[in-house]
Amino acid sequence: MNSNPATQLDARGLLCPEPIRLAELAIRQLSPGAVLSVQATDPAAPIDFEAWCLRRRHEFLACEAVADGWTIRVRKGQSTP
Repeated sequence: MNSNPATQLDARGLLCPEPIRLAELAIRQLSPGAVLSVQATDPAAPIDFEAWCLRRRHEFLACEAVADGWTIRVRKGQSTP
C-alpha cells in the first residue's frame, strides 16, 4: 500500500471535459501506484472519472460527496494505453 499522500487537483468550477483533461495531465506526472485526489463540482464527474479509469487502466478508489461537489480518488495504473 502506498503511504504517500495523494496529489491534489482542484477542478472545481469546471465542466466536462476539463476535469478529466486536467486529471490526465496530472496523472502523467505520477508514478504507477500514486494516488490523485480531485476536487470537482461537475455533476457528471463521478461517472466521467469512473469511465476514464476503465479506459486508462487506473483504479477508481472512491467518490465522496462534499459540501461543494465531489472528492474523487484515483490510483495510477501500472500501464496506460
